[in-house]
Amino acid sequence: MTIMRFEMAGRRLRADFGEPLSIAIPLDFSGPQPSCFDAPSATARALRAGGFVGDVRAGGSCNCEQLTLVPHCNGTHTECVGHVTEDRVAIADRLRGGLSLALLVSLRPVAAATVAEDSDPAPAPDDLLVTAGALAEAVARHPGPAPQALVVRTLPNPSDRLQQRYQGPAPAPFLSRQAAQWLAQGGIEHLVLDLPSADRADDGGRLTAHRAFFGLPPGSRHAPDAGRPQATITELAWVAAEIADGWYLLDLQIPPFLADAAPSRPLLYPVHFE
Repeated sequence: MTIMRFEMAGRRLRADFGEPLSIAIPLDFSGPQPSCFDAPSATARALRAGGFVGDVRAGGSCNCEQLTLVPHCNGTHTECVGHVTEDRVAIADRLRGGLSLALLVSLRPVAAATVAEDSDPAPAPDDLLVTAGALAEAVARHPGPAPQALVVRTLPNPSDRLQQRYQGPAPAPFLSRQAAQWLAQGGIEHLVLDLPSADRADDGGRLTAHRAFFGLPPGSRHAPDAGRPQATITELAWVAAEIADGWYLLDLQIPPFLADAAPSRPLLYPVHFE
């Protein structure tokens, strides 16, 4: 057990670094895996160069594989404002590392026809929305300092998400416009979702929730216009049922890719108030 004690917003907290909890989907390059937007599966093959083969089973001296994947579609990934701008913005430049105080909440998305919240373009009546109302209610159940990060587990939470192929115009719930605005106004810098996208899969290219979360004015395609340039969205996370709702420290681990998104491994460390 490795315990750290610290203060935040006048509150004393204790974190256990001995038992990190991964909420990333393990990516099996040769087996079942999740995907979305009709992207091909992530693959791995032995490097072959001259007489060298990067596979010990094939007589090579060591294993050396060439990996092919689409970060946005082939598993847990973290993205920055560069996802929706003409400017090339690197996630490694916007996410410098470190720990964030995070709150994990569970909620049940609701049919668009049953709530006053919406998206742009208007959702179909049976589209499932993560609403501002549901977020506010879930967060209110866990009093404490304002979190820097929010991890959202949507219910139900079947284990087949680990290899689900998301197809069609709305294969999963997504954020309402009001939900994205609520998150931005509440100062959430890092949003972690167990969904393939914060927006509807087919929304005419609007990506309204992404833009609202990053603080981009309507119609802007330029990163310098973003009011929240350091914000990040992590998608296709997996929050196992045994991980309880509540307070954690979030460590968003990414490779130093100079791209708008990178595969990621979000780790949670349980936090307790003293």
